[in-house]
Amino acid sequence: MKNIQDTLINWYEENHRDLPWRHQPTPYQVWLSEVILQQTRVNQGMDYYLRFIERWPTVTDLAQASEEEVLKQWQGLGYYSRARNLHKCARQVVEQHNGQFPADYEQLKKLQGIGGYTAAAIASIAFGLPHAVVDGNVYRVLSRLYDIDTPININEGQNLFARLADELLNRKQPGLHNQAMMEFGALHCTPKNPNCLHCPLQAQCLAFAHQTVMLRPVKLPKVKVTTRYFNYLVIRYKDNIYLHKRSGNDIWRNLYDFPCVESEKPLSVDEVLATEQFKELIEGKPFTVVKVSPVFTHKLTHRTILAQFIELKLEKKLLQFETKDLFLTRETELGSFPIPRLIDLYLTT
Repeated sequence: MKNIQDTLINWYEENHRDLPWRHQPTPYQVWLSEVILQQTRVNQGMDYYLRFIERWPTVTDLAQASEEEVLKQWQGLGYYSRARNLHKCARQVVEQHNGQFPADYEQLKKLQGIGGYTAAAIASIAFGLPHAVVDGNVYRVLSRLYDIDTPININEGQNLFARLADELLNRKQPGLHNQAMMEFGALHCTPKNPNCLHCPLQAQCLAFAHQTVMLRPVKLPKVKVTTRYFNYLVIRYKDNIYLHKRSGNDIWRNLYDFPCVESEKPLSVDEVLATEQFKELIEGKPFTVVKVSPVFTHKLTHRTILAQFIELKLEKKLLQFETKDLFLTRETELGSFPIPRLIDLYLTT
């Protein structure tokens, strides 16, 4: 056990990436980096991390921001509920803990959006507490090291790997050990083409001995993905454009897109214009169809969105439906609103 611990730490000290949150990690930096990197790879996540740190150097600064500002900075990462939780967590830390993250694993888990993995990362890396992290990289390293065929996405597997990670944890250097485990999985024991022939853990790796490396870890198939059809109405009046603020419990809550006619199947432009929803929205005002986009395919975790954008030009303003959730704004000001990646793709294509 100690041999594996020492080997991992020695490998990490020689091979780890120079990342800004590793220099002198504060709880805020560890938390922010972990939340961002749950969404994306390090190369892309670095830019987001640096922008957040530059704009909000402390958790108190982040807590004082508006939700809309945070969503705008998060734009492009997806899973916007995590951005909202990030903001709520910052406010909790300020309001309940005087702006200091609690140096306690259970207290950390009580904060908005912080689960066992993130709590373990903060506790071990920032406070030196003996809590093992288990992320995708750790699952892969452990499943190969011990040649485990129990699926990682069922309760039995998650409990098993949590126990193994805890048993392997170097309790004298828990933060360094956790970072070594994650970095080893990210750079060496990779999903494809792991460097088994030059692996410092080759002698201990049961999957290498049994020739099952590429079969580990085991993961059960994902849930069925549903398809949704969005027919966006890009309605322009002079130099202005109508924006819609999403609400409720649907995707992209509190982000901005365009008025939309959702359908159960693909619709032609004429079919969209014939819907009652379109007729109610347009209020009988004269309009011209200026352009129809190709269909955009946007994949989320449990759904695929097929979206077409129908650009309309109005001769008169809409009056009945102008509310806080549907309003007219200058087209030059679109960049100030947090928008889903799908809308950003359309606007920049």
